[in-house]
Amino acid sequence: MPRDTKEQLLETGLEMLLRQGYSGLGIQSVLREAGVPKGSFYHFFSSKEDFALQVIDRYMANVHEGLDLALGDDSRPPLARVRRFFELSRDKYESEGRLGCLLGGLGQELAGVSETFQQKIEGCFSVIVSRITECLEEARQRGELPAHNDPADMANLLLNCWEGAALRSRLWRDTAPLDAMLDFYFAAAKSA
Repeated sequence: MPRDTKEQLLETGLEMLLRQGYSGLGIQSVLREAGVPKGSFYHFFSSKEDFALQVIDRYMANVHEGLDLALGDDSRPPLARVRRFFELSRDKYESEGRLGCLLGGLGQELAGVSETFQQKIEGCFSVIVSRITECLEEARQRGELPAHNDPADMANLLLNCWEGAALRSRLWRDTAPLDAMLDFYFAAAKSA
């Protein structure tokens, strides 16, 4: 089977997981929406869980692209690069109907009932935090942040605040909570 079929299933799965979560996701509905015959699913995925885990990998590939684009832009100061990553994420959420972060949504739904998903999602968050920590450390070394600030703690706090704001953004169908959180965080980070 062509790789395009697998990509179509993953892309459809990503859209559907964002809209309806894991519990509301049916294999038949994924196949129908993707326009793919039933046998194709089990050619690429051993189970619904395997499918969702691969969708998370696909989502993280997009996250890495955003991290590379924003954090790798040496024409901007480090704090501006970190903020840019979150602004790009906000814009993506906006284009997807303000449904927020797949990791946050699945984490809320599944972390308490599935150790597999809990570990997978926490691993993804750890990668994001690690990348942000590097940029915040650079900001601290350049004097953009107070010397006593711990970049890893700041990166974890930023991601935690972001995920909370993403939930509120999804509930309100408005990106205002994301913008308010970013304004508050970056103002506080410089003065803390």
